[in-house]
Amino acid sequence: MTGPTPTPEDEPLELASAPLPMVVPTRGLPTRVRIHEVGARDGLQNEKTVVPTELKAEFIHRLADAGLTTVEATSFVHPKWVPQLADAEDLFPLLGDLQGVHLPVLVPNERGLDRALALGAHRVGVFASATESFARANLNRTVDEALAMFAPVVARAREQGVHVRGYLSMCFGDPWEGAVPISKVVRVCRALLDMGCDELSLGDTIGVATPGHVSAMLAALNAVQVPTERIGVHFHDTYGQALTNTLAALQHGVTTVDASAGGLGGCPYAKSATGNLATEDLVWMLHGLGIDTGVDLVRLSATSAWMADQLGRPSPSRTVRALTARSHEEPTASPQEQ
Repeated sequence: MTGPTPTPEDEPLELASAPLPMVVPTRGLPTRVRIHEVGARDGLQNEKTVVPTELKAEFIHRLADAGLTTVEATSFVHPKWVPQLADAEDLFPLLGDLQGVHLPVLVPNERGLDRALALGAHRVGVFASATESFARANLNRTVDEALAMFAPVVARAREQGVHVRGYLSMCFGDPWEGAVPISKVVRVCRALLDMGCDELSLGDTIGVATPGHVSAMLAALNAVQVPTERIGVHFHDTYGQALTNTLAALQHGVTTVDASAGGLGGCPYAKSATGNLATEDLVWMLHGLGIDTGVDLVRLSATSAWMADQLGRPSPSRTVRALTARSHEEPTASPQEQ
């Protein structure tokens, strides 16, 4: 199948003249950042209603067309736990025409890995927890039992030449346990790398992190030989700290940032978790700092505005809302013209 490509008539024409941030580079930051787009998986899995498979496929194609080269596609979990992603076997083949785009999928266990490999997935992710409470809520296991479950999954994936990402939730705070000691996070991160994960994603699942906490976490990981280049960050914007926390990570040398188009998502197992960092808000900041992403901000914003229309509500992204509002402003005559 050839996937749908957005055409000018699909998008708000007014966005073509949208403003872009003034570029003022800052020393000590990366020159390029890879955005790990999670909207089609982490975002849509939190929807109350099931999004049609064809709509998901079109969303992913539009995201790729906007320049995103890593787009998380789906999750091979049991439909009972995440019914919104029960169509993984139907969706993944619809993305086979996307060239040069990584399409990672989540796998909770060996059965999930079998399903992903059968469809030709080249990138998978396992999702662990830094806290016992969330491990029980999300995986019905202790932290160590979950790690033991992931070990054969990671080993088999690596044997097949598949890239493995280790997600770690509740790195900065837990709704049941409160503040999470950095040492707990470091222990599980080190365990995930030791079992063979290629990279890690540090999740601020309930959005309580602050920049100093982020810097301390990254320094502690470096101290146990977890290289910065193998770390990605995943911030939620519950307290409006996602961009400042991202900047702290960039200052430490992190070059992989998770974000969700239009700010979609939350966490179905942590009700205090609000939306992910919006990809458009992230791109606005990065481009203003002179950091290359390869993403077309205007096309991405149009895609998120389109998806918000499909879902029947405004986009949570401040950038999408600002550009959309601007596109609907009526020009007024100056006093000289009246």
